[in-house]
Amino acid sequence: MSETVVKITNLVKRYKELIALDNFSLEIKKGEVFGLLGPNGSGKTTTISCLTSLLSFDKGEIEVFGEKMSPSKNNIKKRIGLVPQNVSVFPELTVEENITFFCGLYIQDKAELRSCVDEAIRFVDLEDFRKFFPNKLSGGLLRRLNIACGIAHKPDLIILDEPTVAVDPQSRNKILEGITELNRKGATIIYTSHYMEEVEQICSRILIMDKGKEVASGTSAELKGKIRNTENVVVDVRKLDEKHIEALRKLNHVYEVSYSGNQLTIRCSGGKHNISHVIDYFSGNDLDYDRVYSELPTLNDVFLEITGKELRDKE
Repeated sequence: MSETVVKITNLVKRYKELIALDNFSLEIKKGEVFGLLGPNGSGKTTTISCLTSLLSFDKGEIEVFGEKMSPSKNNIKKRIGLVPQNVSVFPELTVEENITFFCGLYIQDKAELRSCVDEAIRFVDLEDFRKFFPNKLSGGLLRRLNIACGIAHKPDLIILDEPTVAVDPQSRNKILEGITELNRKGATIIYTSHYMEEVEQICSRILIMDKGKEVASGTSAELKGKIRNTENVVVDVRKLDEKHIEALRKLNHVYEVSYSGNQLTIRCSGGKHNISHVIDYFSGNDLDYDRVYSELPTLNDVFLEITGKELRDKE
């Protein structure tokens, strides 16, 4: 059996009357890229803070690398790399100095420290920015610096909390490629993100949480198989009367129809020719449309059905 890297059992965290984590449990095996998803306020960051002993909790147990985690377990902490959601670097230090400082918390040998810093700078492609101060970096480069500071000491467990927020596509791709490479080299990854396409691209297993509890877990395919939705038929149409929307709701295998911003979305459960039935209805009623296409369910559909909200909804 694969080695268990993280085991959280019945974790409870309260903030006065608010229960942030409600008997929450998870288990992560060595070598996984584990996606931890949930809408804002679901408990993701609280879970990470408790896991890394940055935050105390009221009840439950946390084991990392087979040992009970606590604030004094420096032997465990040095094997963990944390890349927080908010960029945490020193503005008065250069790129190279920032990475050296954070890496130096775990590595004292000067030659090894220099080697690790150089490797981290190359890894995030910041070689041309060694002497730059953080306020001179773009958002994407700043995120890369944040990652370098968290992984320079070559940790076995890397926790990335929303590492691609507000970055350009080029930097996002660079970050995702880097995460995949870290995993290929042996690191176990915990990844949180509001970008579902990223999670589907890199995560081997996913846990969805809401209101401090697990609501579903599995691979991307397994999660999609747990919901009613099997296909979305989308039609771009400028004008559509309510009577036609009602008629479309009565088509075979259709369970929900919504119309907003000249886009009609028809959610189906089962059936092999749903798009053909929709086209036949439009043709039979002389209705004009710009285009029609079919989409397989996404993780956002999973969220919508399980939690009743979009993944990127604000609470």
